[in-house]
Amino acid sequence: MTYFLQQLINGLQLGFVYALIALGYTMVYGIVRLINFAHGDVFMIGAYFGFYLLGRFKLPFPLAMVGAMLGCAILGITIEKLAYKPLRNAPRIAALITAMGMSLFLEYFTSLKFVFGPNYLAYPRPFPIVNFNLGGVTLSNIQIIVFGVAIFLMVVLQIFVAKTKTGMAMRAVSFDKQTAQLMGIDISRIISITFGIGSGLAGAGGVLYGIAYPQINPFMGVMPGLKAFVAAVLGGIGIIPGAMLGAIIMGVVEVMTAAFVSSTLRDAVAFGILIIVLLIKPTGILGKPAAEKV
Repeated sequence: MTYFLQQLINGLQLGFVYALIALGYTMVYGIVRLINFAHGDVFMIGAYFGFYLLGRFKLPFPLAMVGAMLGCAILGITIEKLAYKPLRNAPRIAALITAMGMSLFLEYFTSLKFVFGPNYLAYPRPFPIVNFNLGGVTLSNIQIIVFGVAIFLMVVLQIFVAKTKTGMAMRAVSFDKQTAQLMGIDISRIISITFGIGSGLAGAGGVLYGIAYPQINPFMGVMPGLKAFVAAVLGGIGIIPGAMLGAIIMGVVEVMTAAFVSSTLRDAVAFGILIIVLLIKPTGILGKPAAEKV
């Protein structure tokens, strides 16, 4: 039982990191109906921002976290303006191919020696690890920080979307772009804000991933990015609480599979979940079938 609880905590740690990435996927899809496959690479770049802010500039952890989020928010807005905005009225397949191309560009550009380099780097720990023993279950200060920061950011996002004028505008654009535009909402501004917020959350996830699993390289965003996408689909893509729920389930299932079945099957189980969800309930756990006008 103690071993099970320990793995549950480890799974929740991974799930909360996935949640911060999945929120970006689900927000962008909810607004522009685009699967931004470059989002996992924004997560990777956020980890590198944290690496340099913590290791080279010796900033305190909170400032490094904010700096990584701002850097990724700017990057996300830039990607949207340069790569996606010109294709806003193009067929969806064009935007999807562009997203895949942007993902590959970010991975291979950042792996150049004069950028980040292709090798793994040891992530700086901003503070020593302290373990707390709770009835045989070990909880580290790193895990507490991951839980606390992730939950705080998710609560702030939920309040922002539900209570602010910009959040209401985002929900209006998600529901009906044409009507929202007729009501005076600047669609381009809302889309840019959505990309910025989603990318900022991915940047925070990158820093948390770095301190929790302290090795990074330019291709580290591929699998977490894909699994966060699966989590968003599992919970109901386009639904913010669904992304959170799906990510937590994904993290726990992945860690439990590695602990009790086989570590070689953890990726297979993750993508097996995607196949099952698409076959049984394509709208996800919290998604509802929607009628489409024709």
